[in-house]
Order: sequence, then structure tokens, then C-alpha cells
Amino acid sequence: MELWRLLGFPHAEEGQPAFTSADVDALRHTAGLMQLGILSPDRQAALVRTWGRSFARLADWQTSLLADVTRERGGDDVDDLLTVAVEVLPLVEELQTYVWRRHLASAASRILTVAGASAVPMAVGFVDIVGYTARSKTLTEAELVDLVEEFEDACADVVIEHHGRVIKNLGDAVLFTCDRIEDAARVALELLELAEDPDEPFPDVRAGVAYGDVVERLGDVFGPTVNIASRLTSIARPSTVLVDEGAAAELEDVTGLELHRMRRTSVKGYARLQPYRLRRSD
Repeated sequence: MELWRLLGFPHAEEGQPAFTSADVDALRHTAGLMQLGILSPDRQAALVRTWGRSFARLADWQTSLLADVTRERGGDDVDDLLTVAVEVLPLVEELQTYVWRRHLASAASRILTVAGASAVPMAVGFVDIVGYTARSKTLTEAELVDLVEEFEDACADVVIEHHGRVIKNLGDAVLFTCDRIEDAARVALELLELAEDPDEPFPDVRAGVAYGDVVERLGDVFGPTVNIASRLTSIARPSTVLVDEGAAAELEDVTGLELHRMRRTSVKGYARLQPYRLRRSD
């Protein structure tokens, strides 16, 4: 039952049918991984919880997509949805396995490069939609979904183009990392320029970028560098990129970029945070 709870499924009352042979197989595979030493009790909880959260969001999105396709085909009930699902899900399952294996290979290559290090230096950036709360009140549900999806898609394209990784989407913000601070700086600046293009639907944004040691765990990132990037974003003015001292030191001699030292400021957890405004050189 503990694994069931960690996966995010509702509690099953005693005597209520809730499990199938597939659940038994899953428990058997889990026991096998524990016997091999791959999963310890603490790792098991963290991994299962991450699976539950990730697949719950993916399942919600896929079900909404299948429902839209069903309606477009003239269907309007659960049986019609199941008919479409039987046709589509085997293909989706194969594609998910393919994408997972590609990401697994990429992650293994990256992690083995820094094997043995508890924390590694990298650039962390946040990009935040300006005035999201006020704007969301004036949009329909469909318009709000379009805004967020266009924002996330554009961010992902720019981050990947500059050799970075999107760590997670936070509704009105995106958290990303890059191994090189120069790449992270160009991501932030390019997204600001995208917002300024009148032909693009990309919303007005602001960004914060920090450089320093970062701890990676279960696809997420932790540590003071992440916190500082978040704080910088919170104090950045619209259409502005702020970086910390670590990033500024690394970017000082980069051609095409310009740094302006700003007044120290007090934010949560940091009494005298030193921000720098980052711009392209004229």
C-alpha cells in the first residue's frame, strides 16, 4: 500500500477490488531491483514518488488529447474514447520508451562525466512571465492553456538550441540549466528578444541567471545557486536579465555581452545580494 500511495493513487478500502496481475508483476520487479542493490528503501520511495508525479501529469495531458481527438471524430462517450485509445496507445507507448531510452543515454553520459562529484558547477536560469496573474484573469481557459504551452515550447526550443536542459515548467516560469554560463546568458537574452518581437506570440518576460555549484537529484537541481537565480528573477524588472557575481565574473570578457553592476539588495535568504544587469553590447 505504501508504493500505491507514493504513486499518487487513491486509498483503496479494505475488501475493495483495486489490484490486478499487473500490480503483482510491478511488485515482483521492484523486489528484483532491491535484491540487485539498485533500490534501497529510501531510493525506492524517492523514485516511485517521482514516477507517480511525472506520469500523472503525462497521463492527464494524453487523456485530454485523446478526448479532443475523439470529439473531432464525432465521438462523445467513454466507449468512443476507449476505441481511440486502443488504436493510439500502443504507438504512444513505443514512442515513450524510445524517448526515455534516448534521455537515459544522454543522462548517463552527462553523469558519468562528473562521476564522484557531489555538486558540479553549472549555470541555472529562471524565465518568468511578466504580469501572469493579472493577465490570466482576462483569458479564457483555452487562451490560458495556449499562452502557457506557447511559452513552454518557445523556452524549450531556445534552451535546447544553446545546449541546455529544461529542468521543469512552473506554469508562468521555466527553470533551465546549462553547463556553460555563456550559453545560459544567451538563452535569457534571446527569450527577451523573442518577447519584444511584435510578430511573435511570446509574452513579456524577465530572467535571472546564477553560476556556481549545483546538486542534481532525480532530474531536479538544488543548492544556493538555484535559490539565487530564483531571487534574481523575482527582483528583475520586465524585459531584464539579472545575473549574480559568479555569472558576472565568468561573463566579464565574453564578446558581445555587457554587464552593469547594480545596487546590492536584500531578498529572502540573502541580505546583500549583488545583481548585475546583462545586455548585449551595442
